[in-house]
Amino acid sequence: MPKFNYILLTGVFFFLSACNSDKTDDIESTELAYYESAQSSLRSNNYANAVSKLQFLEARFPFGRYAQQAQLEIIYAYYRSAQPEAARAAADRFIRLHPRHPNVDYAYYLKGLASFDEDENFLARLFPMDPSTRDPGAARDSFNDFDQLIRRFPNSEYAPDAQKRMQYLRNLLAASEINVARYYIHRGAYVAAANRGRYVFENLQGTAAVPDALAVMVEAYQLLGMEDLANDALLVLSANFPEHDSLDSNGQFRSNKSVKSSGKSWLNIITFGLMG
Repeated sequence: MPKFNYILLTGVFFFLSACNSDKTDDIESTELAYYESAQSSLRSNNYANAVSKLQFLEARFPFGRYAQQAQLEIIYAYYRSAQPEAARAAADRFIRLHPRHPNVDYAYYLKGLASFDEDENFLARLFPMDPSTRDPGAARDSFNDFDQLIRRFPNSEYAPDAQKRMQYLRNLLAASEINVARYYIHRGAYVAAANRGRYVFENLQGTAAVPDALAVMVEAYQLLGMEDLANDALLVLSANFPEHDSLDSNGQFRSNKSVKSSGKSWLNIITFGLMG
């Protein structure tokens, strides 16, 4: 090959290499700019804007340097922008795509938090409501999410907080079961009430609702005429919780506490029976 042609080809090669290098640098700079812009929105608590930027970043650079981090941070942005269903879906997607990611425990934690806060809706903030009277579905989801986090990553930095929240959720779920059991007694569904009380007693030991569960069992079994079962539950209640308000000074069970007054509060009236 003539020397001139060799020099020409070498020059073309270096020119193309430089162009490709400049193009790569431009792409990486653009990706970094989008990522930093999303971070700025997160720092300023503009979570809706952060969601849009993170979505665009992942769509524009699906295999880029910040794609996985964007997928993780969008979970947080959805959670903080009060979009619990979107946060849970994003967390599930991240866990499915990156099960061995070093920060996958954070995805489990955010998923649990999203369900934990899901029932803090407008009506719950507007009216004073006992959380145990609301639909416990989100609480169960949150409990299961935190349980998965602790079982899979017992040494996670998020595990201690998850354990505290699980204890709160156990008490909440137990109280919810008792509320339903009392409603069943009020409606005359005594077998269903007894089953709810027994479920709390057998599966949610250590919660504040256990003595109430025993009282519900005593009441329901008495109303069913099942005196042996009623006496067994009463024996356990009086031996372990002698100060319970369903017992008199002699340890005898007082008349049922579950039958509610037929009078309606103003809150019950204006919410068409949903509250109060």
